[in-house]
Amino acid sequence: MRIGIICCVGLLFSSGVMAQQPLRLSLEECRRMALINSEELQQAGNRLQQAELDRKIAAQASLPKIDGSATGAYMLPDMDMMSMELRMRGMYMAGISLTQPIYTGGKISTGRKLARIGEEVAQEQHRMTRMDILVEADQAYWTYIAVARKVGMMESYRSQMDTLYRQTETALATGMATENDLLRIEAKRSEIRYQLQKVQNGADLCRMSLCRMIGVDFDTAIEAVDTTFMISQPGKLSLDMEARPELHLLRQQIAAGKEQIRMARADMLPTVGLTAGYTYYGNVKLNSLIDLGEGTMVPYTQEFRDGIGIAMLAVKIPIFHWGESRKKVRKAQYELNNVELELQKNTRLLSIEVQQAIRNMQDGYLMIRTAETGVRQASENLRMMRNRYVASMASLTDLLDAQSQWQQAESNLIEAQTQYKMYETAYLRATGRLSF
Repeated sequence: MRIGIICCVGLLFSSGVMAQQPLRLSLEECRRMALINSEELQQAGNRLQQAELDRKIAAQASLPKIDGSATGAYMLPDMDMMSMELRMRGMYMAGISLTQPIYTGGKISTGRKLARIGEEVAQEQHRMTRMDILVEADQAYWTYIAVARKVGMMESYRSQMDTLYRQTETALATGMATENDLLRIEAKRSEIRYQLQKVQNGADLCRMSLCRMIGVDFDTAIEAVDTTFMISQPGKLSLDMEARPELHLLRQQIAAGKEQIRMARADMLPTVGLTAGYTYYGNVKLNSLIDLGEGTMVPYTQEFRDGIGIAMLAVKIPIFHWGESRKKVRKAQYELNNVELELQKNTRLLSIEVQQAIRNMQDGYLMIRTAETGVRQASENLRMMRNRYVASMASLTDLLDAQSQWQQAESNLIEAQTQYKMYETAYLRATGRLSF
């Protein structure tokens, strides 16, 4: 019994330890999980499926339609027909009909083209939604890495200040330092603890945001894997933005606008349709009296059961509708003109966006190099100030300033590196080449 209890406790303990293991997350895994978890992408996928069904429905518009019908009726009172009584109590009819459009003024072919355009639009919208999710995932991932690195940097800064405090405390005991020096270091330690708490809170918020993006519990610990930054100078960056889904969507809208004009013109053309059917009816009775001679009348009932076939060719020609169709054509033309103007405006705006993305990439690289130089200089300055302070050749103020400069330089480098990774994603998004 004790062995069983010990095993159960051991299993619970081991499961608890496993549950506390952080989720090791790479950028690739973050993107994959974000795409799987995105409700927006699922909605875009549903709209794409709808567009594919619309295309299939439009492709079947020219095929004949076959319908069946059944009718039952109980009519009262009976109908008097020239001294005869027509009784339809429980009359029934059953039939089948076929309808075949022959000519619709081009509406069927135009509807097919519109359905194909709608499917292409849905595909571009799905691709655009996918890229937007990748941008959000990359931003959440790199932001979390940046804040986590700042937490590590602040902890290192706190460790440095704790070491300095212990050294000064020892020096104070031997008369090599003053009480004021110790108070200043203690005040700096309090400031660092405050900043560290703020950064830790920010890191926790970034972790929760990343958890929401990838669809895991908010209390899940995350360990980012891709923390090594391999930054190379960007080469010649392309201004080509032909792959942007926004441009494809506007061009598809122009193509749809042209088809809408054809659809409006089709209302001014005749339509021709063929209908054929067969109907079977029964339980229709005709009651009357028959003279057998010498004034003898006997009742007579005749029941009708038969089938009727019919074929009709219908032609509909619009003659006069007060100019309604022409007004619809002009309205469609204005809508097409608006979309063409929208394409011109957005082409210029997207071009500016691409140029800005290229500028950000170039400036971001220079910022990294500048920040790296600042870190090297600040680290060397801090090393020299420590040595001089130990040798009583520099004041405590100089050492604290050197430590603050080192902290700021490290923070600048972290921000520059993570911002550059976001600029890379933004550039690929601006040129329409962001994929996964």
